Order: sequence, then C-alpha cells, then structure tokens
Amino acid sequence: MSLSYIDWAIVISFFVLSLCIGIYTLKFSGKSVSNFFLSGRNMPWWVLGVSMVATTFAADTPGLVAGIVREDGVSGNWVWWSFLLTGMLTVFFYAKLWRRTGITTDLEFYELRYSGKSASFLRGFRALYLGVFFNVVIMATVCLAAIKIGHVLFGFSASTSLIIACSITAFYSMLGGLKGVLITDFVQFIIAMTGSIWASIFIVNRPEIGGIQNLMQHVDVQHKLNIFPNFDQPEVYIPLLVIPLAVQWWSVWYPGAEPGGGGYIVQRMLAAKNEKHATLATLFFNVMHYAIRPWPWIIMGLASIVIYPNLIDLQQAYPNLDSEFIKNDLSYAAMLQLLPAGLIGIVVTSLIAAFMSTISTHLNWGSSYIVNDFYVRFIKPDASSKEQVLIGRLSILIMMVLSALLAFVLEEAKDAFDLLLQIGAGTGLLFIVRWFWYRVNPYSEITAMLVSFLIALVFFVNKKTDYQWFAIQQYEELIYGVIITSIAWMGVSLLTSPSQKSTLESFDQKAFKNASKFHNFKYQIVSFLAATIGVYALLFGIGQAIFGHLSSTLFSALITLTCSIVVYKFWKKI
Repeated sequence: MSLSYIDWAIVISFFVLSLCIGIYTLKFSGKSVSNFFLSGRNMPWWVLGVSMVATTFAADTPGLVAGIVREDGVSGNWVWWSFLLTGMLTVFFYAKLWRRTGITTDLEFYELRYSGKSASFLRGFRALYLGVFFNVVIMATVCLAAIKIGHVLFGFSASTSLIIACSITAFYSMLGGLKGVLITDFVQFIIAMTGSIWASIFIVNRPEIGGIQNLMQHVDVQHKLNIFPNFDQPEVYIPLLVIPLAVQWWSVWYPGAEPGGGGYIVQRMLAAKNEKHATLATLFFNVMHYAIRPWPWIIMGLASIVIYPNLIDLQQAYPNLDSEFIKNDLSYAAMLQLLPAGLIGIVVTSLIAAFMSTISTHLNWGSSYIVNDFYVRFIKPDASSKEQVLIGRLSILIMMVLSALLAFVLEEAKDAFDLLLQIGAGTGLLFIVRWFWYRVNPYSEITAMLVSFLIALVFFVNKKTDYQWFAIQQYEELIYGVIITSIAWMGVSLLTSPSQKSTLESFDQKAFKNASKFHNFKYQIVSFLAATIGVYALLFGIGQAIFGHLSSTLFSALITLTCSIVVYKFWKKI
C-alpha cells in the first residue's frame, strides 16, 4: 500500500509533536524521581483516566478484538469483558487505599504490608519479574502488531518497522517521564478514537458491504452477532462466558486488570491529586475501556469476514508476508488498505499513537520498578535523584530492545494473551484479600507466583511437544491452575506466621486510617454491583443501537441510568 503526501504529512506531524512533548517535559521530569515516575503527584482524574484508556489501546488491541470476533463472534469478547468486574472492584474498594499509602510504586506495598527479609526479597524479585520479564512479553506482543501493520501498510520489513516505531517511542519516553507520557496519551487517545470510529463507518459503507444493515444480514456474519454465546452448546458458552465470569475475573492477574489494582493502573492512581481523583480516574477508565471503545473494532472484525472470509483470502491478499503472520488478528490491518487518502493517514497515525501510548507507559512503569524497587532498594540506596533518573532512562532503552527482539518469536497476540492469563491464574484472589486477611504473608505471594508459573510452564510445554502428556481444553488449564495455586498459597498462609504485629498495625493505620476495614462495606458492595451492571448495560446498549434494535437500546439505557443514580447516591458514603 502506498500512502499519499497528505497521509505522510499526518504521520510525520504526529511524530514531531510527540518528540516536542518529550522535549517540553524534559526539564520537569529530570528534577526528581517523583516527577519522572509520578508527575509530581498532582494530576487530575480526567488526565489520568484518559491515560489509562490510551495505554490499553495498544496497536495489537484492535487486531486482537477483530481476531476474536472472526473466530468466536462478538460473544468471544467475554474473555476480556469479564475483567470489568476486576476494574470495578478496584474502583470501589482499592483506589483510595492505594493513593492513601503514598508509595512510589505498587511494589513498595510489600515492605509496607509485610515484614522481614522475605518481604524485601519479594519486592526485589517482583521488580525484575514484572518490570522486566512480564513487561517485555507484553511489549513484544505490541511490537508484533507493529510488524504486521508496518508490512501491510508500508511494505516494511519486520526490522524496519520496529526500528522506526521503537526508536521514536523510546526517545520521548526517556526524555519526558510520566508527564510526557500523560500529555502524549491525551493527544494519542483523541487521534486513536477518531481514527477507529471514522474507519469503521467508512468500511461499513463501502460497496462490498453496503451499510450496517447489510452487514448484519450477511450470511457469514449473522451467527457472529450474538452478545451471548449459544446456551445449547456447553463446549462454547462454558469457556467463553461461564469461566470468565465465574472464575477468571477474580482469580487471574493480568496487566491492566489486576485484582485489587496494580502496575500502571496503580501508577496513575499514585500520581493523582488525592483519593477522589484516583477513584474517579479509575472509574472513567473502566467505562471507556469496556463500554465505549470496543465497538469500532468489533464492527471492523465483522466487516473483515465479508472482505476476507478466511485465512486463505488473507494470504492471497499478502503473498509476500510470511505464513506464520497470517492469523485472524491481521484482519484489522488488512482492512485499512480499503481507506481513502487522508483517512488512511489518520487511522495509521491512530495505530502508531496506540503503539506509542502503550509502549511508553510500560517503559516508564517497568523502569520505575527497576529504579525504585531494585536499584535504589538493593544496589545503591544513596543514589541521587539525577542518578536514579539516568538509570531509569537506561532501563527504558534496554527494555525496548529486548521487547523488539522477542517480537520476532511471537506469531499471534492471542497466544501471548492466553499464556499471561495462565501464568497469573490463581494469584488474583491473593491480591484481593491481602489488604484484609492478616495471615497473608510474603511466603503466600512467593508460593502463588512460583506455583502458577510452574503450572503454566507445564501446560505450555505440553502443547508444544509432538506427543502430549495429556489433552485438556484451554479453560480447563485455567481452572486447574486456579485451584492448585489457590490451595498452595492458602495452605502456606495457614502454616506460616503472619507479619509482625507492629507492621500490620502501621499498615492498617496508613491504609484504613485506624477505621474498621469493613467500614461502609455494604455501600461499596452495592455501588460495585450497580456500576458493573450499568457499564455492561451501556456496552450492550451501544451495540444494540448500532445493530438498529431500538427497544433493546432504550431498555439498556434505562438500566444504565438507574445504576448511575444508585452509584451517585452512595458516592459520598464510600
């Protein structure tokens, strides 16, 4: 595909703007570690909320959703829609607690909540395990999307795509710190949403499709439209709906959807002006992330079924692309070649913006772990602010290189998504109860981490061998992982001693302000349920409006309004 001059002008202008923002925030970010990693702890909720949404709008996300729709229909998205419950749990129970602690990273929690050398070890190990290993895997999936998009849209080789995309992103991330990331996130989010919505409208109205109603009535699309899977087929609805809603949301740790909050979501909370702004930012994120943003991608996935009914058609459209890259998640990028000049530039820029937003956040977040929770904590406690910022910038560069190299090994974003879910299986419940159950200690977390990783490794190796040791479904692997891991860490919690009483009392004083841990708990539970139902109703209502079902749209709107009133009524009490 060849881009016109106007398309190139849009793309290059965005690159220049991003670099200018990095340069503009250079002086501020270099003043202190707090400025570099938390933007001075004075950010309003709307900036932080948009940044959370922009970060999860990765370059691989549209392809991931489109691929899910092609394989399992709209209902296949329950595999990640279920995490709304996780997000709302964070909003109404944990957001204010995180902001109240006043820590720099969520890994500091370990030495705030636990005592002894085991707590220190856990903090240091998790800094490398999450900040480097997990972080690099996640960024590699985003880099994989950049490779596919670069080849489809520009004819670039994998190395060329990564050199261009990664070098610019790493450069402005190293300069501007979190403030630079937040400002660019805001711009990137506007471009990304504009591009995805405009592109889906244009594609649906192309002659090959003939409008939204024709798309809905297409023989290959009709059976993909149901928001809920077929309840006459247990082999379909159990893995797509039952397991995500009954097990996955509370039991699995996944970046951006950590039970109780974690990672870059907590980083944004800690950068908020106060507890109220931290809570509002997280609420805004969950509404936008789950209810509003997915529909352009879903529509593009449905439309791609008409244009490219199967993988053979995709292969024929891109004969020069390695067959290992011909997966369903390629369909989104493939559809972009149908866009006109000007609009292509905006959509390509939106994908570049999505890539840069996600990567820059993960680089800054991972770097904060390396600096705050490993380098300063264990290697050089007396490091100056200037030295810490320097180490942060160097770690950003190294992680970017490692992620780009790993991207050459991956084949599909869904593979990494499933692997990360399995690695985190069974650890989620621990992250939920550790704020409230005094018996949880560092050995509980170490056990959960090791057991879940070993189980995931066994399942992964089993799939890759020529002669499998056992044959079970993906969702069964998740269940076994959750059960075994949960039993293991609970057993260790009961068999080992809790943290020192003085540590527990100090933690309770800081997080709960000496009040009962279950103060106003009933209002929190009601608000949690109301907000969850309200956002799901909004999600379904938007879908029904797109599909042209007026009565269902009005009913969903009524539910959303009722739930919003309930949350508003109890807001001050929580």
